[in-house]
Amino acid sequence: MTDRPIRETRIPGLEFLGRGKVRDIYALGEDLLLVATDRISAFDVIMNEPIPDKGKVLTTLAAFWFRLLGPVFPNHLVSTEVDKWEDLPEGAAPVLRHRTMRVKRAEPLPVEFVVRGYLTGSGWKEYQERGSVCGVPLPRGFQHAGKLPEPILTPTTKAEEGHDLPMTFREVEDLVGAETARKARAAALELYTKAHAYALKRRFVIADTKLEFGILGGELILIDEAFTPDSSRFWPAAETAPGAHPPSYDKQVLRNWLLDSDWDRTPPPPALPPEVIRATAERYREICRLLSGLTPEGVPAVDQENSE
Repeated sequence: MTDRPIRETRIPGLEFLGRGKVRDIYALGEDLLLVATDRISAFDVIMNEPIPDKGKVLTTLAAFWFRLLGPVFPNHLVSTEVDKWEDLPEGAAPVLRHRTMRVKRAEPLPVEFVVRGYLTGSGWKEYQERGSVCGVPLPRGFQHAGKLPEPILTPTTKAEEGHDLPMTFREVEDLVGAETARKARAAALELYTKAHAYALKRRFVIADTKLEFGILGGELILIDEAFTPDSSRFWPAAETAPGAHPPSYDKQVLRNWLLDSDWDRTPPPPALPPEVIRATAERYREICRLLSGLTPEGVPAVDQENSE
């Protein structure tokens, strides 16, 4: 069942900590509540219209991956079972249900750990110009959507506004310390490898992804979200081959419409047509079902064609 889309939340009785492009953040005891709204951004601008069920998809998929990959590397997920949180203020549960992760409060590293397994996006553009991806040299002859010999880490800054900027690994070491940087790099590559293998069984490849880490009690853990349509590029495996341009199961429908419009990529954004909103929402729901076998509400889908 699709509820009315939520563009932002205001929950009396909870300490409000901040609002990102998609998530509203609250404190609850010693934990944080990450509330995924239905906001959507493109080209670093938040659209005026929300996308139905988008926040539920992000929460369901992120929690799914955190649980699946927990044995690979520790993460910050505590629970998504809103109705069992006895310390919630009265009346908060209906707003938070299906779109909220209760997580441990860690100190985030100021780096985004981007792992690339296939040549696309800004990496493809750089390769065409310089034969490298974020400064990492690659052999000649690669085509778009070609699988890299092995996944590579291309870290970036974590910009509060505007675009993230590429970083060298030496810069990451200088910023967070060599031991932490190396542990995060190893974790990011292993998590990507495990997630990619799982997705491939469900007939998808993960072309690239963004992961974030934090420090809790002196230990490194995975935080934020993981392997969602907002942080990863999912392609149908059957349509992925060197030279191909596979459809991306994320906000690409929206991006394509914006690119075909006369919008100059500065606020305010144009009004989105109903058909673009519907198509984007369906793409999010579909990747949730196909990868996890769950609906946006986190319950088993009727059609689990890719489940084992």
